[in-house]
Amino acid sequence: MDDAAPRHVLDRLIRESGANYGALSRMLGRNPAYIQQYVKRGSPRKLDEDDRRKLARYFGVEERVLGGPDGAATSAATSMVHEDRRAPFVHRSARRSGQALVAVPRLPLGASAGAGSLDEDERPEGAIAFPERVLRDLGGRPDSLSLIRVDGESMAPTLGHGDDIMVDRSDGAERLRDGIYVLRLDDALMVKRVAMTLRRDRFSVRSDNPAYPDWEDVDPASVAIVGRVIWAGRRIA
Repeated sequence: MDDAAPRHVLDRLIRESGANYGALSRMLGRNPAYIQQYVKRGSPRKLDEDDRRKLARYFGVEERVLGGPDGAATSAATSMVHEDRRAPFVHRSARRSGQALVAVPRLPLGASAGAGSLDEDERPEGAIAFPERVLRDLGGRPDSLSLIRVDGESMAPTLGHGDDIMVDRSDGAERLRDGIYVLRLDDALMVKRVAMTLRRDRFSVRSDNPAYPDWEDVDPASVAIVGRVIWAGRRIA
């Protein structure tokens, strides 16, 4: 393989994924111009082995397409790790060992504390890759998913402070039903349990922790339904 081919492949992967040169360079611990100089100027002539491995894992491709030796591939076990990188994100699927993965963006927001938009303009702080099949089994639309953290203990023991939750933004007010949702009230994000009442034009907003208040007979017009929580993950101490 000539030296220019891996550069063309990397440039195409960057364009198709929506990433940018500077963010990828910082992910590698390099100066912000490193990837751009490699792609546009061929400097360095070849990627460092560790840089090549990280980029292959990030994009879900075999190392050989980025200039690695034949037979060098990104292992499925390695590629499934939590990639907590400060890089811009565009939803993408990658073929790894014949299985499609979708990187779900992790937004620097907390539900139950502070302002936050939870929209596509929010800059991700990283991503976690999930098998596309798993996301569909959860009932989520891969292009409408975001991960945020839980702030506070109002939903304990179901959700604890610091837990990651996956929010399906496509499942909102139009399909509202019993379940856990992220709500926006006065520009603050909250994660709460929604319970429908006999009157379909009203619902209750409840905290699983009895030490925190509930709201009964809530007018839907007073609360913005951001999306339904379909998955949660937490650190084991």
